[in-house]
Amino acid sequence: MSDDMLLRTSLTSPFGRKVRMAAIVLGIEEQIQVVGANPLDENDSLRRQNPLGKMPCLVLPSGDVLYDSKTIVEYLCAYANNSDLFPSQSLDLAIERSRIALADGIIDAALMMVYEGRFREQSQKSEFWLSHQRGKVTRGLHAISQQLPPIAPGLTASSLSLASALGYLDWRQPVEWRSVHPELVAWLDEFNQRHPLLAASLSEISV
Repeated sequence: MSDDMLLRTSLTSPFGRKVRMAAIVLGIEEQIQVVGANPLDENDSLRRQNPLGKMPCLVLPSGDVLYDSKTIVEYLCAYANNSDLFPSQSLDLAIERSRIALADGIIDAALMMVYEGRFREQSQKSEFWLSHQRGKVTRGLHAISQQLPPIAPGLTASSLSLASALGYLDWRQPVEWRSVHPELVAWLDEFNQRHPLLAASLSEISV
């Protein structure tokens, strides 16, 4: 059995990108083999590895499988014996996890907007549903812009989550956020300039 961990994801997944960025930060990317996944394909082994058929999931050499990007990133930190992405104090850790949940929630809402356009006929699309999800994105961006996660000297897990969220919004464009949040534009520009290897993980996406 290979000693490599298998990361089941697609390069277009913002949650998968977050895990890939964490592996780069932790210096363990060469120990993780990225294996493409298609959650819509009922014959894809992803559904056997994660009964929910969701990505990313991490298959360990032991055969154990971890679901959800938050769980995977925390495991990778423990595996690499590196606690830099998460604070050690209980309250600080809870706040950091809440910031991650906020950024991930922005991604979830954006995904719902994209799926509404992709999987429904024009006559079936619900403007109420789109407005509901759009509100989550806009409120989430406003909230997260009030206390931006660090870029330097160190990153946190919420930094990676926010970079993934903003990168996905730039790519799929479910909402116009750049003209509304110049502070987030500046944050993302600095993130990409200071961390070119992490920025390059977005350029792997193919339309």
